[in-house]
This record gives sequence, C-alpha cells and structure tokens, in this order.
Amino acid sequence: MNSESRVYQVALTMIPRIGAITAKRLIEYLGSPEEVFREKPAHLRNIPGVGEFLSGQVRSKDFISEASREVEAMEKSRISAAWYMDKSYPQRLRDCDDGPLLLFYRGSPDFNRSKYLSIVGTRNATRYGRETTAQIVQELARNHPGLVVISGLAYGIDITAHRSALEAGLQTFSVLAHGLRTIYPAAHAEAASRIMRQGALLTDFHSAVKPERNNFLRRNRIIAGLADATLVVESAHKGGALITAELASSYHRDVFAIPGRTTDQWSAGCNALVRDNIAALVTCATDIEKMLRWEAEGDGRETVQVLTAPLTVQETAILDELEKAPGLGKEILGVRTGIPVPQLSGILLQMELKDWVRVMPGNLYTAAVKPRG
Repeated sequence: MNSESRVYQVALTMIPRIGAITAKRLIEYLGSPEEVFREKPAHLRNIPGVGEFLSGQVRSKDFISEASREVEAMEKSRISAAWYMDKSYPQRLRDCDDGPLLLFYRGSPDFNRSKYLSIVGTRNATRYGRETTAQIVQELARNHPGLVVISGLAYGIDITAHRSALEAGLQTFSVLAHGLRTIYPAAHAEAASRIMRQGALLTDFHSAVKPERNNFLRRNRIIAGLADATLVVESAHKGGALITAELASSYHRDVFAIPGRTTDQWSAGCNALVRDNIAALVTCATDIEKMLRWEAEGDGRETVQVLTAPLTVQETAILDELEKAPGLGKEILGVRTGIPVPQLSGILLQMELKDWVRVMPGNLYTAAVKPRG
C-alpha cells in the first residue's frame, strides 16, 4: 500500500454523511477512492444513492490535506489499517454491508482465523458474571487454542473476557469507540498493552477521535461483525450489550446468553434475549461448542496456573484440600484444615483476590491454581 493510495482511502472516510455503504457504492461505480475525488459533481450525483447533496459533500472541503495529516499521525503512532478490499481485511466484516472501509489497528492481529467469539455484558458485572466469563474462556481455550476473543475493553464483562483470554494464551481483540492515540478507560492501559502484544486494538475512528457516547453504539457493529457468535453474559434490560446482540443477529450470526434469576437486575437483558428467541441459552463452553459445531483443536488437557508467590502453611493446606476435592464449603474446609471458620473466611477472601481460589455457586470453593511443588 503506497502512501498516496492510503491518503485517498482515509479521505473517503472523512466525508460527512457518506457512510460505508454509500462509499462502497461510489467505489463500485468509479473504481477507486482516487476517482471519487476526481469525478465531476454532475457525474457523482447520478450514481444511485448519492444525489446532489452528497455529491456536494465530496467537494465541500479539502479532505485530501486533512487525510495526509492523518496518515502522518498514523505513521508516528504506529497505527496500521486494513482496507475493505485487502486480503488482510477480516472476511467476516467484509460480509457485513456496513463493515468499515478502513479498520485501524495496533498490534499483530490475524483477522482470518477459523474461530472468533465476541463476549459482551454489563460494566456492573457481578462476581457470578465475572466467574462465568472466566470459566467459559478457560474451557474454550483448552480445546480451541486458535480461538480469538473479542470485546470492548470496558469495565465489567469486557475486561474480564480480555484478561481471561490473555491468561489462557488466546489472541484477543479490543474494539474501541475512539481513535488509537487514546486508551479508555485509562485504568485499562496496562491490559491494552498486553492485548497489543497478544492480539490487537481495533477501531474505525481516526487517530485523534475522543470517546463519545454515540461512538460506542457505532463500534458495537464491529464487535458483532468480527465474530462467528456473540455471547452476552450479563446485561440489564437496556444497554450496549443488547444492541451488540441484535446487530449480531441482523448479520445472521449466532447469539448466546447466560441465564440468570428473574429477580436479578443484571440478568434481565440476557433473559429477554432468550425469551424473544434472539439468543440461545448457554450455561457452559460445551453448549457453545455444540451449537457452533466447533471441533477440538487442542488435546483437551486443562492448563493450570502455577503460583509465583510463597504460600503460608494455612494457604497450602487449603489448596491441598481443594485439589483433592474441588467444591468445598467453608465448614468442611475448616474441619479438614483445622482452621476456625472465622479465620478461614479472611484467608479465603485474600486467596480469592489473588486468584488462587474461586467461589462457585452455593459458596463452594475450588482451587484456581496449582500450588508449587
């Protein structure tokens, strides 16, 4: 891709009120972005779906100069881009009529692997939602090491999906609602750096664009379009996760939802998706595998994290018991380890914060890591 061609591509994305569908129609008639800017307005307005107003937009300002500055900024910030007609452009997005003309990215993504799953949900994730997300990603990683997990870097379910993918050794893509010279929320900057090394940050916004409310709705179409399926873990009765699910359905992609109690605020959206036949109800990774007919790639063996911090005698005793019998309550753990339950509660809380143990439904504990031998 030469610099001049890139400038014309970027310039085409800068014209107000000419979205991806209209821009693709212009290129279909004229052959290239360069010809769009060289064509006479009288000829432009005769193209179906363009008309006099939009033809005037092409000539209303010097988009080429503005695009030249943007390309220079991209080079300085090491931002790459995939044009919708490039071989490197995601085929799944190409199948979407409103897929972006240019997909900007930082990182080393493989856009055309065989398995992609988007995971979205509320920013106000509960422990149940976070644990369910992590468990499903870990389970999928065992059989599908080539899987790519896609989400939006937001608080709650999004960042849990990204971090779970990173820990499981999977590629993960974060689709941003702003330009790539910004990380939002700033609290996830460290995670974003890891994602760039083990996947990519993606957007269709120019590099200096700041996060604005309407941008988040626009980016959801990329989260939905990039994947074979979208999994909604937790959502209220309204929210961006539901919009992403509806977009995925409109693209004829599978939609899955984790159910919750009818009284839970953050399960209302998931339950509604199932009730309205937009999403299939799933409870584990196996459900997803069966519905997508994904065949195992790996050996199916569970990978375990190894502790790098020294264990106390009590922590070692707790993990030993949970390794022998996963899913123990505090009372039984107290009996088996000899640690009084009030003291045990505090130790378990600290171990949970360190991701050494996990709390399952029914307040049962299981080891999240394997202790050092």
